[in-house]
Amino acid sequence: MNNSIFDDLFVLEMASNHQGNLARGLMIVDQYSKIVRFNNVRAAIKLQFRDLDNFVHKDFVNRTDIRYVQRVADTKLAKAEFATLVDAIVRSGCIPMSTPFDEKSVDWCVEFGIPIIKVASADNNDWTLLEKIAKTRKPVIVSLGGMSQKDNDDLVTFFEHRNIPLALNHCVAAYPHEDSECELNQITFLRNRYPNHVIGYSCHEYHDWTSSIQIAYAMGARTFERHVDINDDGFEVAKYSSLPHQIDTWFKSWHKAREMCGHAGTQRRVPLAREIAYLDSYVRGVYAKRDLEKGQLIIEDDIYLAIPLQKGQISSRELMLGRYGHRLLADIKKDTPLTIDSLDTPYANNPELKKTIYDRGL
Repeated sequence: MNNSIFDDLFVLEMASNHQGNLARGLMIVDQYSKIVRFNNVRAAIKLQFRDLDNFVHKDFVNRTDIRYVQRVADTKLAKAEFATLVDAIVRSGCIPMSTPFDEKSVDWCVEFGIPIIKVASADNNDWTLLEKIAKTRKPVIVSLGGMSQKDNDDLVTFFEHRNIPLALNHCVAAYPHEDSECELNQITFLRNRYPNHVIGYSCHEYHDWTSSIQIAYAMGARTFERHVDINDDGFEVAKYSSLPHQIDTWFKSWHKAREMCGHAGTQRRVPLAREIAYLDSYVRGVYAKRDLEKGQLIIEDDIYLAIPLQKGQISSRELMLGRYGHRLLADIKKDTPLTIDSLDTPYANNPELKKTIYDRGL
């Protein structure tokens, strides 16, 4: 499976489908796509697809006393309106994504050319829906809020057997949740348990837009999700939703985390040139303790180690004593450095290493 599609991907979910207002949805796309471009990140704007006529049982459609039913009814959009939003997202330079909540909505994902499908925490063990999603062969991101370990394992096995690219989001499905409820150590757990999959973080905390993403990135999360909204029209945004300036802060915090974390954690970093120069200034060079003659084999009593290390001088790192140690190619005066050219040493036959020794030190 090629999971690279998920790397460094931000998913901006339109909270409650922009209140079922197409014009409002287009404003959200416009405002957030500008922030995405300004911060030079790769981002998807995600919609929520529901075939509302069948998603809610006909006997409950008009029940205003049931909060969830009322909310999905108030945010209803026609299929053509979804198509308009998808087109706007594409034209904005962002990736269109959707969370389909029913089988017909999965068909819309295919029809609209949605490249990545998201599975909500509430549906991560809805096997009828998962089977339908898997048949699209599209990459899938799943939020793991509220799942048992067995359900996690079953879900991963299900998509692995079908060779479908899969990312797994650590998620606390409380809207909102407190900082003390983030459980970011779960990212490490998920990376260890599912090493072949990208691990992400879908967050619903609401106190700051800096700490959790920096911690999550440092722990190895590589895809990130937040709900987004606008309040230009005076709408009271949900606590778990972010406003444009907050997402701008979020992106900048991610950039800072990448800068400070540096290279990938799968290989040793390349040391900085100035770092090497600084450390070399503390490396001891080899000096003659007495006058030494050409041809003699250097022993411990012939030398001493001291700073500064001089150009061309061998250091404590290259010093070899004993039977297979250095033999002098020239006379060396007391208290003068032993150079790479004055010794019979294998280092002298390595042009690259010889150059390194001449480039370092005073």
